[in-house]
Amino acid sequence: IASEGLKHRVFEVSLADLQGGDEDHAYRKIRLRAEDVQGKNVLTNFWGMNFTTDKLRSLVRKWQTLIEAHVDVKTTDSYTLRMFCIGFTKRRPNQVKRTCYAQSSQIRQIRRKMREIMTAQATSCDLKELVQKFIPEMIGKEIEKATSSIYPLQNVFIRKVKILKAPKFDLGKLMEVHGDYSEDVGVKLERPADETMAESTPEVVGA
Repeated sequence: IASEGLKHRVFEVSLADLQGGDEDHAYRKIRLRAEDVQGKNVLTNFWGMNFTTDKLRSLVRKWQTLIEAHVDVKTTDSYTLRMFCIGFTKRRPNQVKRTCYAQSSQIRQIRRKMREIMTAQATSCDLKELVQKFIPEMIGKEIEKATSSIYPLQNVFIRKVKILKAPKFDLGKLMEVHGDYSEDVGVKLERPADETMAESTPEVVGA
């Protein structure tokens, strides 16, 4: 069956398209996996996230330190994810020196904080809630706040999310995610009586 061929297929969509054309989120690519097909509707689930190459390239600049960290976490609904975080140092207020390089000990501390916050945020909620944290970059802002005492950071993002292990497929859980989903069913139209009569009278050829 054609619908069976769609199952487990992964689609990559720009978040801007999912958000109704909001160009502010165009750099974020969302991977969605088709889990179930109902009529003409394909029910998908989150299957990962990444940044566009041009966005990542635009963040990397001279005179600053790039800090990356990654961690494997398990959500409350048993999804195992690998989250990648990226951040950059910035100049302190009233700093005269052009460069803002962090020391290796500071980088280690920042990396540890990144891992702690990512783990705390992911293990305390299910996949649906976690995805909602990615869009406004809540985790990145929290990391910026927590590491400001070590070294001020800027452009802190969860740049990539991979799903390593997913729980057994549960249609009920999927329907919860698609809470506002309703199948488009055709509505019967009432036709005027004279239109119905005109249709039912057969046309005689050559009369």
